[in-house]
Amino acid sequence: MEDVLPSGLLEVCLLVGAPRERVRALLQGTLRKPKSLDPEVLSVFVPPFISRDDVQVLPGGNNLNKSKRRSFRKKKERPKIENVKSINGEQKAPDPEDVTVPKDIDLVALPQLCFPGVVSLQDGWISWNGQAHRESAQTGKAPVCFVPFAVCVVSRYPYFNALKDCLSSLLVHLRPFKDLDVEEHIKEFAAKLFLIPSPPPGPLHLVFNMKPLQIIIPSREDPDSPIIDLDLHLPLLCFKPEQVLQIMTCILTEQRIVFFSSDWALLTLVAECFMLYLHPLQWQHTFVPILSRQMLDFVMAPTSFLMGCHIDHFDEVSTETEDLILINIDNGDISHSKMAEEELEIPDVPAQAAETFIKRVESLQLHYDLELCHLRASTDLVELQTRRRAWQQKLNVEVQQTTLQLIVNIFREVKDHLNYEHRVFNSEEFLKTRAIRDQPFYKKVLETYMFHSFLKARLNRKMDAFARLELSTQSEEDRFDLVFPTPRRLTMEKMASKRLTPEQKISRRMVMSLPNLQDIKLPEGPTRNSSLRRTGTGVVAVKMPSKSISTFKIPEIHFPLMFQCVHSYYTDFFNHLSKAINTSPPENSALLARYFYLRGLIGLMQGKLLNALSDFQNLEKTDLRIFPTDLVRKIVETMPPSECLQAERKPELKRLISRVMEKQREVLKTDDHVKNFELPKTHMQLDDFVKRIQESGIVRDIDTIHRLFDALTVGQQKQIDPETFRDFYNYWKETEAEAQEVNLPPAVIEHLDKNECVYKLSCSVKTNCGVGKIALTQKRLFLLTEGGHPGYIQIAAFRDIEDVKSTTVAFLLLRIPTLRIKTFSKKAVFEANLKTECDLWYLIVKEMWAGKKMADDHKDPQYIQQALTNVLLMDAVVGALQSSKSIYAASKLSYFDRMKNEVPMMVPKTTSETLKHKINPSAGETFPQAVDVLLYTPGHLDPSERLGNAHPKLWCALNEGRVVVFDASTWSIQQHCFRMGRSKLTCMVMVEQSQVWIGSQDSIIYIINTHSMSCNKQLNDHRSDVTDILVENKNGTPSEAYSSSLDGTVIAWNVSTLKVNRVFQLPCQNLTSIKLHNDQLWCCTRSCILVVSAHEFQLQMKIEPPLQDVCSCFLGFQLFPERDEMWASYSGSSDLCVWNTKDLSSAPQKIHLQDCSEITCMIRVKNQLWVGSSGRLQGKSTGKIYVVGAERRSVEKELVGHAAAVRALCSAEDRYVLSGSGKEEGKIAIWKAG
Repeated sequence: MEDVLPSGLLEVCLLVGAPRERVRALLQGTLRKPKSLDPEVLSVFVPPFISRDDVQVLPGGNNLNKSKRRSFRKKKERPKIENVKSINGEQKAPDPEDVTVPKDIDLVALPQLCFPGVVSLQDGWISWNGQAHRESAQTGKAPVCFVPFAVCVVSRYPYFNALKDCLSSLLVHLRPFKDLDVEEHIKEFAAKLFLIPSPPPGPLHLVFNMKPLQIIIPSREDPDSPIIDLDLHLPLLCFKPEQVLQIMTCILTEQRIVFFSSDWALLTLVAECFMLYLHPLQWQHTFVPILSRQMLDFVMAPTSFLMGCHIDHFDEVSTETEDLILINIDNGDISHSKMAEEELEIPDVPAQAAETFIKRVESLQLHYDLELCHLRASTDLVELQTRRRAWQQKLNVEVQQTTLQLIVNIFREVKDHLNYEHRVFNSEEFLKTRAIRDQPFYKKVLETYMFHSFLKARLNRKMDAFARLELSTQSEEDRFDLVFPTPRRLTMEKMASKRLTPEQKISRRMVMSLPNLQDIKLPEGPTRNSSLRRTGTGVVAVKMPSKSISTFKIPEIHFPLMFQCVHSYYTDFFNHLSKAINTSPPENSALLARYFYLRGLIGLMQGKLLNALSDFQNLEKTDLRIFPTDLVRKIVETMPPSECLQAERKPELKRLISRVMEKQREVLKTDDHVKNFELPKTHMQLDDFVKRIQESGIVRDIDTIHRLFDALTVGQQKQIDPETFRDFYNYWKETEAEAQEVNLPPAVIEHLDKNECVYKLSCSVKTNCGVGKIALTQKRLFLLTEGGHPGYIQIAAFRDIEDVKSTTVAFLLLRIPTLRIKTFSKKAVFEANLKTECDLWYLIVKEMWAGKKMADDHKDPQYIQQALTNVLLMDAVVGALQSSKSIYAASKLSYFDRMKNEVPMMVPKTTSETLKHKINPSAGETFPQAVDVLLYTPGHLDPSERLGNAHPKLWCALNEGRVVVFDASTWSIQQHCFRMGRSKLTCMVMVEQSQVWIGSQDSIIYIINTHSMSCNKQLNDHRSDVTDILVENKNGTPSEAYSSSLDGTVIAWNVSTLKVNRVFQLPCQNLTSIKLHNDQLWCCTRSCILVVSAHEFQLQMKIEPPLQDVCSCFLGFQLFPERDEMWASYSGSSDLCVWNTKDLSSAPQKIHLQDCSEITCMIRVKNQLWVGSSGRLQGKSTGKIYVVGAERRSVEKELVGHAAAVRALCSAEDRYVLSGSGKEEGKIAIWKAG
């Protein structure tokens, strides 16, 4: 169990020094004085530290701290100077004793690490009767020597500073004592450390006294972060920033690295600092920060490693081993071993990332003495220690942020070359997009195990420190890339920025509240980063909000160490934690979670298993991230039958045990493989072709790939040979690379929007406007005129085109193909003699024209992006096939032009006037995903949060528990696809500004922290599908929340404490929704609507369908209490029924919705009812929204905005209504209310 149970600070403590027999012989004069002695383990101190008799009286029969250990027998010699006293004071000679040592600790190698140099003997001071004396050679006595020994503490946790302080305090206590008394004090010291637990991740540090110092045990920031208890700035004092970058490059490229120093302590500290600088990347190879002289042959290892040696061994290591990176900490030199045939080349860190890092390091205040200048002198040791620790923690955070920003700046664009479905990384294309001077660095790094593990984490969408910082520093254009994924091109803004200094670049600010959508100029294309971009977000220092840290003082441990003392210590610890829990406000759930976690551990040590399980269960409602699943499972597996029966009688523990054991049975194997993209070598059928195209990153949409397959197989068997695929892929990538090199003059750029990109340039052609090249952007066509001063001539904006024709003109005896474009704004027709390019440009212009018209008619910018992808695919098909059929093949990709010609679809006027915008939460996915639930949350200002968190948000629940969050001020994606379980999500509500509750069919309510955008809490009290959640607000603040489940259960929750206030079971099941009005809870089931009092849950009213509709089931309802009306719908019906709540005996009035197959959802907005439905139009699935006026009880508007059933509706400040459609379309429409 000890492998699962978190260890205390101490694993084992050892006394190491010169062999006692040889020292005794030396003192007796029977041995000549050697220059040095080989150290050995003199004593071993391992838990438990109480006698066997005491262990047997521990209550509860706790077997949790028994572990399998191999035995190490150490016979203590009977000393001749003094006898050892027993605990009760009687004289006692120690008997041979079995000492069990943890199986993973090597006692043979440990002495060499404690004394990596030699154990040297020196004439001089000797301790006698507690006093120090200097023995003189003239006394005639036997020679006296000084023999050093070491106290070695082995811990599972890297608490360098804390354990150093502990050992320093121990040294103070040991000074007055004689040799034989030392061991008893070391044993007490070890016992105390064993009883100190390691704090759980989060904002709570533990404090205990080790006189004369106060020891602080810091917690890690979160479960994925490392423990940091050392001075992270030490390498920055030893090396210049440029050298730090060199060393980090050596580590990232997995070189064979050896640190050297004359200070043994610096070797470990500096090496550990560099490991932390790389977080969340992790060193995958041998790591031995200290090599003793007996271990020097380790540096002959052929694989990558990081080791440390004393500076005395520098010449020996450098001359006898080749291909080593030698780093001298003392003078800051970095060199190579002398036997290398060719000097190792250390590539430079990418220039922009390096520049940012150097600037930030130079701005750090690394010297504590400068901090002290303006402070008064302190005479209190604890105050001095606290002051220094606070300064160090602040500096550590700054160093962490600086190094993490470096890692993010280096690897930020890796995600652009990943395919998550097939777990493919296109390393070749990634390298091509790097600057030439940066490519040597990336070529080496991409081959390392470290980078491979990093790729696994990215493909698993792990939300670690890298992902959080990358997300928080995403630019607006990066967010739009998620909404409008298109091929990489250089925007005009980026093109212009090449000519500007960083000081001249202007940062844009985003609006703070929901905008008037009619005033927003919708983005017509992504503001795409250039692949060789200057990392603008990286140049600015990223300041994360400081997190408040609390401390908890561990009670004193009293000695001698007997069972009563340990029992008293655990009791005090438990009581102190209980007091902290009772006095902590419920809003501070993060702190409460740490108290519950620690109290659970103490309960285990006391043998109170049920109490421990209850404390761990509280973590589900306070901070789920630190829930110890493995530990709880082990407790359940080892629990005695009597306690199992007690747990079964407690419903909450029974559910906890069931969930934990069920998770063990559902072991989901994580797919960790990573493929590098390779061109196919065999013929491909359609399915294999789809997979290969998606892996290549060219396009992901299945329907588009099917059309591409048809284009590439025109006139042949329906399979594609490897040569055709290679030609198509190479042409696509070459065109993409050429577009990156387009560099327009400033006189041209000023005519274009900053987010426009040039996607295609024609050859130089003759036109009726002069000679030049035709350029295509996502918005227009323009002529780039040639001559001494290249100029700009507008040909046509796509929305301004009236007609496009491909014709020929006579020139001498030839007929030259010509493209003619007629616009509404100009009388003159543009003509261009495009010759062999004419047919292709004709297809391109017509597709962009049709796509733009569709985008404008449907208020959906994604259409123009899809049309743009289509024309680029056409271009690649023509370039790859190079045959007479290539134009016909390319025409297979003219999707929008064909739609316009085959099925002219006019958007009804009412729909066009009401529809404001459409967004696609499934952008970049293989298939559209159904929109199951929508929630709009208004923006608010919180000084402790980032500016972006103040914006309003749109939460969108997709299938299988996935949630996408949009910034509702710009409609860019703020959080891309995080997951709440694996089941369908059924409801969402904002309970308070910092919490969104999400109900699921897996019976769990997930609670999202809107600041961290993570799920740290969940409610597990429902036994069936959660169907609805609502919040009761009193005096403008949420007081209670109500949730319902399909089995008819209604639970009232305390919003602050998340405790259950009341539970009510309806007399019928199939409960689908609830509403609250005037302290009455209206509950809609399939068979009836029940009205109960909200506080006593007493049944007050029952509404059943009319007799003629007895076979129908209630689908949903809405209340108009000011009109004493309830509006309801039935499954499979196209009618709305309006009930008078004052006269339920009267038959309800019916309102028929024309052309409606079935009502799917309803929402009240002001004095209107918006009704979503499903239907068929011209043989195709469609979704229609009916806006019904409550006063006239008639349909005021019929809105046709979806190509699939409307599945979700929500209101945004009663100004807009948002609708989500089913899986056939999977889009969200934004409508103007009123």
